[in-house]
Amino acid sequence: MKRVLSSIFVASSLLLGSTLASVSYAADAAPAKPDAKKGEQLFVNGDAARGILACASCHGAAGNSTIPTNPNLAAQPHEYLAKQLGDFRSKDGKQPPLRRGVNGANTVMTTFASQLTPEDMQNIALYLSQQKLDYDKAATATNEATMELGQKIWRGGIDERRVPACAACHSANGAGLPGEFPRLAGQFPSYIAEQLKLFRSGDRANGAMMHDIADRMSDSEIAAVADYAAGLR
Repeated sequence: MKRVLSSIFVASSLLLGSTLASVSYAADAAPAKPDAKKGEQLFVNGDAARGILACASCHGAAGNSTIPTNPNLAAQPHEYLAKQLGDFRSKDGKQPPLRRGVNGANTVMTTFASQLTPEDMQNIALYLSQQKLDYDKAATATNEATMELGQKIWRGGIDERRVPACAACHSANGAGLPGEFPRLAGQFPSYIAEQLKLFRSGDRANGAMMHDIADRMSDSEIAAVADYAAGLR
């Protein structure tokens, strides 16, 4: 009887030790909570020791860009931004990044993102998600001739080619849906149009749904809806 009890005690002790070790390992492996202050430091100042340039030099103060080729990042969803940063670099060092430029060439963002750790990306993304888009300086619609077409596509899509309304995912006012779809209101029309064309060509391969949508759109339709989206508030 004593031997049986002793065996049970030893087995229980081993099981408990294993459980505690598993809990301890899980705690150690848990990702750190994103830190907006650290994200701000990287965005504003970079990290020369690691070869990280200040993001603000291209994307403007608090993510409010003044250069059409560099998108506004202020007030974009945290999860969306973190994912995009990750998609600019190869997942395994062998396959090309999911986000590439024209004709499949890597963009300058591949170089920048390759210097960042996953924690850096989360921190920068959280910081930017907390910033306000300066609508007084943000891009807006400029082509009155295509306004009606752009509005039609944004609100109702293109039925005959199964293009859904953009507002269904990016919201009626272009603010996007947190965690999944980006803010397009106030974004540069040329940048929006470029991304739709990259989705269409497959060079930007991190959104199968957007590829299917853009693939059914003409250049003129892309230009019209991009211009309209920029003017939303």
